Amino acid sequence: MKRKLFSLLLGTVAIFLLMGAGLELDSAEAVAVNEESAYVNTVEEDPGAAAVLGTLLGEAEIIPEDRTLLVDGKAASMDTHKVVINGVTYVSLTGMARELDADVNVAWDGGTVIITTDSLTLAATSGNQYIEVNGRFLFIRAGIQKVDGDIMIPLNILAKAFNAQVGWDADAKVVTVTRGNGSILSANEYYNYDDLFWMSRVIFAESGNQPLEGQIGVGIVVLNRVESPLYSNTIFGVISQTNQFTTYGNGALANRTPNASSVLAAKLVLDGAMIEELSNATYFDSAANSWASRNKTCVAVIGNHRFYA
Repeated sequence: MKRKLFSLLLGTVAIFLLMGAGLELDSAEAVAVNEESAYVNTVEEDPGAAAVLGTLLGEAEIIPEDRTLLVDGKAASMDTHKVVINGVTYVSLTGMARELDADVNVAWDGGTVIITTDSLTLAATSGNQYIEVNGRFLFIRAGIQKVDGDIMIPLNILAKAFNAQVGWDADAKVVTVTRGNGSILSANEYYNYDDLFWMSRVIFAESGNQPLEGQIGVGIVVLNRVESPLYSNTIFGVISQTNQFTTYGNGALANRTPNASSVLAAKLVLDGAMIEELSNATYFDSAANSWASRNKTCVAVIGNHRFYA
């Protein structure tokens, strides 16, 4: 079959050479041209031979696919560069963004990648622990990674930015992504002003001089209390509760101006930032002999604070 294939190819090439020389085709050569239709059957019978012929004829290169990552049921391009880093599935920001929206625009501003669509503006800087999307901030605890010059972020974070859903097909052992409407709500639509006002101020008062994760930790404790039946179900109610947050100072907290990192931490927490060790933490302190240190279990130490559950 392969010999037949190459014979056909050589015959076809010879015909084109003759045509280029201005010579007429005889009947035998015309038969050879007609036999080109045999290529279709040959492809079905011998895919390997078909691949050889396709290459010789200049057939378009097939773009390799990652069949362990499906987007709306179709294998994603290998340009997504899916890789697991410390147990987290990372993907190329630009490659995966194009899978989620073929019309994305990509630009570089120094070390920052900027992705834009009709409804989304996303900025990611290598080394940061967050991306900014439509004025909102999404937390990446392990940080934005750079691999072989490619900016990589967790798949679930990028999917959230595009309002897509990530799943896992255990039987097929593939990651699935289902597109949504293309973008998350803007900051003005999403953040509650009063919640952001009080959260940024309590974070500033309690941990404004701490690293970002330490500031986020304080915010997580506040939200954990909001979710607990033992405390108020609002952020203001939690931080104004008697003998709990002394920085509230009977309303004095409202007059404090939070620094930029405290506002950032507040936005990250309100957008779901989580530090796994603090998932049940409802206390924190910096004192050596506090009530929490004697009565609760320390689950993490971040900066100058110990956190308890």
